[in-house]
Amino acid sequence: MTFGILRHSASPLMSNGYSRLYVRTVVLSLVLLVSMGSVANASQGGVNEETSVEGTGVEIVLHPSESSAGEVFEVTVGLIEESAENVTAVSWVTQVCINSGVCYPPETHSMIEYSSSEWKGTIVPDDTVTYINWKIEIQWEDGNTTSVPETGFGWKVWSDCWYDNKTWGGDSTECQEEDAGFIPGFATPLAMISISMAALMIWRE
Repeated sequence: MTFGILRHSASPLMSNGYSRLYVRTVVLSLVLLVSMGSVANASQGGVNEETSVEGTGVEIVLHPSESSAGEVFEVTVGLIEESAENVTAVSWVTQVCINSGVCYPPETHSMIEYSSSEWKGTIVPDDTVTYINWKIEIQWEDGNTTSVPETGFGWKVWSDCWYDNKTWGGDSTECQEEDAGFIPGFATPLAMISISMAALMIWRE
């Protein structure tokens, strides 16, 4: 009885073709929103990148698989023995990007020579770090400099708690805001309820 009262007390527009078309449009819009949310949730972030060092004089670059807020991040550059004899300095050019979407300007760090073929450098990333980009620069005795890679950054390591493209990721959740906004686990059921209600309205018409 309650549904009947509500139906007959509604606007006359609710019984004509325009109303049914409007409700169908709403249903399709909600379906589209849910689909878009599913695609966004399926997108993957946090994929580390590493460039080739072949032919550069570098044998290997050792680094952690993830960065952590406020903790030391160390990179070790191992040079090919034949090339190491002609190296005078190795620099580490880093760029730190944070969860607000800002990337700081690149910074150049002089690496410390631990042996004739091993150089190390450390930084402490920001407490909201998303990922760290970097490249290596080698200075030779003849005055030339080799950049690895030649352009851009060759390495990217994501943090253990990152936010990028409206997606949270990483092994930790410590950096996530309590009011992060859209919550997939809540919004999707809510949208489905709305769709069901709209479909019921169409059926009753």
